[in-house]
Order: sequence, then structure tokens, then C-alpha cells
Amino acid sequence: MAEDPPGTGAEQHSPSSPASQFGMQLSIDQLMRLVSERASDLIGSQERLRSLLNANRSIVSELSLPGVLRRIVEAARDVAAARYAALGVIGPDGLLEQFITVGMDDETIRAIGELPKGRGLLGALIDDPRPIRLRRIADDPRSFGLPANHPPIESFLGVPIQVPGAVFGNLYLAESRGGAFTAEDEELVLGLAATAGIAIENARLYEESRQRQEWLRARAEVGRNLTTDDQTVNLQRIAESILRLAAADLVSVVLPEPDSELVRVVAAIGLGSSDLAGARYLRPGSLAGAAMDQGSGVIVDSAESYVETTLCPVYADGLGAVMALPLATEQGMAGAVVVGRTRNSRRFSESDLEMAGSFAEQAALAMELAEARTNQERLALLQDRDRIARDLHDHVIQRLFAVGLSVQSIAASLPNSDPAARLIDIVGDLDETIREIRTAIFALRDPGAEHSLRSAVMSVVSDVGPALPERPEVIFVGPLDTMADPGVISDVGAVVREGLTNIARHAHARHAGVRVEATPGELEVYINDDGMGIGDTGRRSGLDNLRRRAEEYGGALNVTSSPGLGTNLSWTIPLEAP
Repeated sequence: MAEDPPGTGAEQHSPSSPASQFGMQLSIDQLMRLVSERASDLIGSQERLRSLLNANRSIVSELSLPGVLRRIVEAARDVAAARYAALGVIGPDGLLEQFITVGMDDETIRAIGELPKGRGLLGALIDDPRPIRLRRIADDPRSFGLPANHPPIESFLGVPIQVPGAVFGNLYLAESRGGAFTAEDEELVLGLAATAGIAIENARLYEESRQRQEWLRARAEVGRNLTTDDQTVNLQRIAESILRLAAADLVSVVLPEPDSELVRVVAAIGLGSSDLAGARYLRPGSLAGAAMDQGSGVIVDSAESYVETTLCPVYADGLGAVMALPLATEQGMAGAVVVGRTRNSRRFSESDLEMAGSFAEQAALAMELAEARTNQERLALLQDRDRIARDLHDHVIQRLFAVGLSVQSIAASLPNSDPAARLIDIVGDLDETIREIRTAIFALRDPGAEHSLRSAVMSVVSDVGPALPERPEVIFVGPLDTMADPGVISDVGAVVREGLTNIARHAHARHAGVRVEATPGELEVYINDDGMGIGDTGRRSGLDNLRRRAEEYGGALNVTSSPGLGTNLSWTIPLEAP
């Protein structure tokens, strides 16, 4: 048999040939490379899943809402291997009220300027809360482009964050370190967003629970804090508590003006409070008026959108969210508390309104109880003073009067002598003591009465008396209790003040006296001292004013003075029209 020639097919297809062995080796290398790549992908996926689990654990371990939001953004950037990440919180108006960024330094953020509100591509995710994944953001027709000074970005991934019953916000990722975001990136970020929704709701509930505890603690303490009978001080303390508990920027308390459609700011604290204190504005059309008219709290998300001015024209422009709380008592609507936050701050929630309204209701009740307690204490004091006055009148004065009569009788039985004269002087002293006790009785029965001539004189004496070497002697004679003309009372007080002030400044006197005497036709104020006299000074403006006061009533002012012998001042006016 002839041998097969070299190069035949039998030689080429031999299993043991070198060419066949090379082909089998190549297939094994490819297979090993494929297995290695799959193993590497599997290890990478496991690492990313482990990173997602760690991120979830980190998010749910935080209870502070701002802390939760910051951790969500940081975790999303790590899980998706993105250069930049942001979380936009959707406000009640459908735009972004918060925008938290990671990956940009503060200088870059300042250079960009105003943060996005949720228009363009970001707004598309708000309108349709489904994931958006783009290889090139500029190719999408919904993109408005980047603001000035913004770093360049190509790839984009947006995922919504949902809480029970609503979309809370959106996660925005840009510039994938792998060149473009993958479907796996999207799935991982969606898983993270689901956990984020739960963590946000838990943080909200925790924050609300903590705030409710603070409000309840303040509500329990408000009665102890309102210990003064000064209403302005109490209202200021209420405003301070609400400012702190409601995380507000401005709180004002307004009370309605009597017989008017105006309200007046009686207490204010916070940003711009110094300009707001004492301001008046119309109750109709104001948020405070709406709260008082409805008898319940009112919220607006923007002060600018409310009819008329919410606080007053000076400050309403700087406010964002505002709520008003009525101050209701058993007697009616006492006023309202207006609470504001500046623009770009978070809005007030119904929970905020409920807790603050409950506190305001308790504060109004505490104020009412404090006022009732003060009135009760004042009544008890007046009753005690009235008892003392009766005892002085019925016992002390009567005994002094009896002693005076006895001494006078003894003096009359004695011949004209020094002992008799001394007894007559004692009787005079007793009469003056009785007059002083009567003045004290009147002060006890009518302490600080604004329309009392006696109290007006005694108030001036109390003010000026410390400037004199001795407290002036004060005598009241006649039916002064019937003097009720406010103008006359004011003028008498001015006369006594001018006379005693002149004595304190210029007379160098040791003793001074004031006598106010009323007769059926005339009222006289008589002031005397034992000082050096008026002298030749030409300045008489104070006395000229007193003379004009007397002449307005048809009366007169007479002043007599001698060097070294003191000064006598007599201010008289008729009690009936001349």
C-alpha cells in the first residue's frame, strides 16, 4: 500500500496534532477569563450589596431628620459611585423647599448662587415620580442646562423618595465614576430610597413626639411662669416660649384696641421685634383677626399670599410661613399670637398648629387665673386695710380725742401759767396727730387712687420728701374727698411738687409743711418752710407756671418771703365758676 502523501486531510485533523492542541488551549483560556470576569462581577455586586446594607443600617440608626437626610445623600453617592449627589425636599407648592448636596465644596455652592427650585429635568421627576436615568443629561429635551459656575456633568440618575401617602422628595445623582449609570445602579438606589422613606417617617414621628413632649412640659409650667400681675411681662414670657418651641424667627402678641378695628402689638420677640413692638394695624384682613374671628388657629405658607398685611407693613415682607393662634378666655377673645418663619424656612404643619394652639389656650387660661388670683389678693389686702382703718377711726382717734378733751378741761381749770400753756400746746399736738391719722386712714381705704386729691398730694410728698431734711408735715382740711375733677387734682399735684422741689433745691430749710384746705367756695394749697427765703434771683418760671394755673380757674398765687424767715406760698382757686 502506498503511503499517504504528506499534507493530506488525515494529517490535518489528527487529534494529536499541535494545531488541535492549540485550539483547545485557546478555548480553555477564554473560558477561564469569562469565569474570572463573572467572579469579579459577582464579588463587585456583593461589595455593592454590602455597601447598600451598611448604608441602610446607617440611615435607620439616625433619629434626627436633618441627620437622616444628610446620611441618605452620602449613602446614595457611595452606592451609585457618583461624583455628586443631592436630595431635594418637595414643599407644599410642589417646588423644592430644601436642597441638600454632597460632593461640592462651600465655595462652589456659593458661586452657583440660588439653589434649584425644581424646574426642568428636576421638575420632571416631581411631576412624574418615576426613575430617570440618562447617559448624557444634555440630550434630554427637559433639561434647561446648568446654572453658571456649576461643574460640568454628563450622566444623571434621579429616584423619588416616598413616605406613606406622599412623595417626600427626590434623590439626584450625577457624574457616574463608571462613565454612565447602569440598571444595577438604579436598582440599588431604588432600594436605598425605600429604606430612606421609612427612616424619614421614623425621624418625623420621633421629632414630632419630642416636640410634643416639649410643648406639654411648657404647657404644664406656664401657670408657674406667669406669676406677676404685669400683663405685658406675662405676654412677653408666652412669646419667648412659643419662639423657642415652634422654632420660629418672630413671635408677636396682639390685643384688640377698645372701640376700634385696630390691634396693637403688646409683646414681640425675634428678628425685627424692636421695630414691631407697639405697632398697630387693622384687625380685618389680618391673620391675627382671622384667628380671633374663627376662634381657632390659622396657617398660611407665605405671608405675601395673604390678604392685607399679616403682621404690619414694616415686617410682613420678610416672612415666609406664618400661623396665628387665638388667646381665648371665658370672657371672650383676649387677643392672638402671630408666629412667623423667614423665607426659605420650612412651613408650619398641622401638628405645629395643634401643639402651639394648645399651649396658647393654656397660657390664656393661666393669665386669667393669675389675674383672678391677683384680684383676690388685692381684695384681701383692701379688706385688711379697711379693717385697720376702722380700728384707727373707732378706737385710736376716739381715744385721742377723749384724751384731748380731758387735757383741755384740765388746762381750763388751771390759772394762767406755764403748765396751762403747755397743756394747750399738747392739745394742739393731739389735734394735729388726729388729722395725720385721718390722712393715713384715707390712704389705707383708697391706696394709690388715681382720681383722689389726697392721694395725689401724698404721692408727690413721697417722691420729693427724701430730698428734704425732714418729711414735710401734711394737713388736709375740709371736704377734700368730694374733689373729683381730674384737672384740679393734677394742678394741685403740680403746685405741691413745684413748691416742695423749690424748697429742696434753694431754701436750705429744715422744716416744710403742706396744707390743703377746702371750703364751700375756695380751695387753697398752702406751702411754707423755715429756709433762707427766695432772694433776688430773677428766675421765676416755675412760679409763673403756677400763677397761670391759678388764673385759668380765676384764682391767684401769693408768695411772701423774708430773708432768713422762710417762704409762704398760697395757691387758691374758686370751687365755683367766678
